[in-house]
Amino acid sequence: MERETLLALARETALRAHCPYSHFRVGAALVAGEQVFVGVNIEISSYGLTLCAERSALATAITAQAAPITHIAIACIDAPADAPDYERMPCGACRQWIADLAPQATVYIDGCEQAFQVADLLPFAFKL
Repeated sequence: MERETLLALARETALRAHCPYSHFRVGAALVAGEQVFVGVNIEISSYGLTLCAERSALATAITAQAAPITHIAIACIDAPADAPDYERMPCGACRQWIADLAPQATVYIDGCEQAFQVADLLPFAFKL
């Protein structure tokens, strides 16, 4: 699947986010094997237990036993158009999930020109 197609799917998916507190909608779309999986951020009143879009999509792909995960697109549709790249990046927990579950994936971030690899996002990822 092409970069722009996957990013468009992530943006479309973000419209379904459940974020009554931050009002910051995030969508993720990923390619695993021959399938596409999506996820959104889901906030709850115990904010620390919120589920990020990236982890939602990754968990769905892993549950379906789809592999390998080759491409991930992330869209924060409420980020200002002029937001710098660092304000569009996945959180640290999501970066570690990506490092563990999709170590060879190419990651596209909506609003960033560059395609990223895990080493770009988390250069010293924890490994067992």
